[in-house]
Amino acid sequence: MADGDGISIFGASHVWIDHNSLSNCADGLIDAIMGSTAITISNNHFTHHNEVMLLGHSDSYTRDKQMQVTIAYNHFGEGLIQRMPRCRHGYFHVVNNDYTHWEMYAIGGSADPTINSQGNRFLAPANAFAKEVTKRVGTAAGVWRRWNWRSEGDLLLNGAYFTLSGAGAAASYARASSLGAKSSSMVGVITSNAGALVCRGGRRC
Repeated sequence: MADGDGISIFGASHVWIDHNSLSNCADGLIDAIMGSTAITISNNHFTHHNEVMLLGHSDSYTRDKQMQVTIAYNHFGEGLIQRMPRCRHGYFHVVNNDYTHWEMYAIGGSADPTINSQGNRFLAPANAFAKEVTKRVGTAAGVWRRWNWRSEGDLLLNGAYFTLSGAGAAASYARASSLGAKSSSMVGVITSNAGALVCRGGRRC
């Protein structure tokens, strides 16, 4: 039985979600929960949705502490509001994505996730109260300051800012480092073919 997600990953591992165009689902565009891990979400184009991507079942579901997800080469486009992604527990490499639209925040989390943001392009909205890329959900600052969230080589535009926390040393992000980041100046080119491919029989896509 479907729960309204565009793509739902439930207790699965070694999953690759590549070259999809996703929008306007009843729940999330992509949800990965219940101990899922070894997931790559790449080359997708996301538009017109509120809660885009949930990674982790709940703050109390500790099996998700082993979750590892790579989010690479995606375009987060028009009409998006939040959760690009929203992470619980686990280790998350967010690399070389193009964030051109959000209304609340781009990257959020709770329950001590490790987030390694590298080489992304973040274009903040005009709303002066929505410039922050990050959001720690339902957690006091005295707690989340210990979480490992870093921004390395990100391009922050139109007043966008990324609130850092925790350790800065590379060793702290070993499990949230799955590939080498390209320069953020290349993101437009890297993501230019994000989304569903237009293919015809007998021809290369």
